[in-house]
Amino acid sequence: MVQLSVLDLIPVRRGQTNGQALASSFSLAQVADRANCIRYWVAEHHNTASVASTNPPVLIAMLASRTNQIIVGSGGVMLPNHAPLVVAEQFALLEAAFPGRIDLGIGRAPGTDPVTSWALRGGRPDQTGTQFPSWVQQVIALLGDDGLGVDIDGRRFELKASPQPLSSPQVWLLGSSDYSAALAAELGLPYVFAHHFTGHGTEEALRVYRRSFQGAGRPRAFVSVNVAVAEDAQTAHRLALPYQHAMAQLRLGRQVELMTVQQAEAAPQPLPDEAWQAICESWLIGEPHQVAEGIFELTDRFDVDEVMIHPIAGAFDADPMDRYPAREFAVRELASRLVDSII
Repeated sequence: MVQLSVLDLIPVRRGQTNGQALASSFSLAQVADRANCIRYWVAEHHNTASVASTNPPVLIAMLASRTNQIIVGSGGVMLPNHAPLVVAEQFALLEAAFPGRIDLGIGRAPGTDPVTSWALRGGRPDQTGTQFPSWVQQVIALLGDDGLGVDIDGRRFELKASPQPLSSPQVWLLGSSDYSAALAAELGLPYVFAHHFTGHGTEEALRVYRRSFQGAGRPRAFVSVNVAVAEDAQTAHRLALPYQHAMAQLRLGRQVELMTVQQAEAAPQPLPDEAWQAICESWLIGEPHQVAEGIFELTDRFDVDEVMIHPIAGAFDADPMDRYPAREFAVRELASRLVDSII
């Protein structure tokens, strides 16, 4: 059995407004909801014109209000950018409004460049290396029934996230390294490995997580993967080209601009052949049955029963500005082959 979920960075292509990009993601979330996908997560990225996903809690509220049953969450909230109490209160409020439908995925990367990261921290020094485990534990405690005890000037204070919902959002730890896997295991948290980043290190991280898990019950984990799906493999590879260019721009330290398929086809290849092909070596690109088979292979390889797809298909010049038809096609077609088989 395979459970299918969706990760969305809310891409903004050339000529598209942020409002149109948001509308396209609302439409995609509704497709995932109707297709019985398990969860729909939005990322946190800053100071990138081609990505509109900057504020997960705000986006989650908008997405949850436009869907009926799918779990909506963060993939993830970059905790070094925020005070733990602020995060706990935001997600307590979301859980109160949409009980049982909120995930809090937490990551430790800044999700941006050093200057923007400095600004997000209010000019404070970066203490992620030493404080991140403590911050995660504070968020969990603040969301719990007992709250967090704080000692200030010799006095003991009790803090809880408010409002107090009847249930708590599910907290997940996100990562792409052995460090995050070991921390998730130590804290007994479910874990998500960002296989869509590079496609490397997944097996070892999951091995560390499962071997070291200290929580109650069995360890829970799933992986993410980039997908581009079309009626035929040639079109699928064309649809992946804009994102391939975007990743090359990122690696070269250039401003990332997301082109349409035709614009990407007309642009010069920015990297040598070997580096160019390496960008998409871990992506699943092809016809629906090919990509579905690739997802089945991932579940066997990593011993998981859930895969979160990141639909990276671009848009054609003639596509409406408030939709990404190819991304919707990918979710709909893969769900029909994976989700429908288990419901």
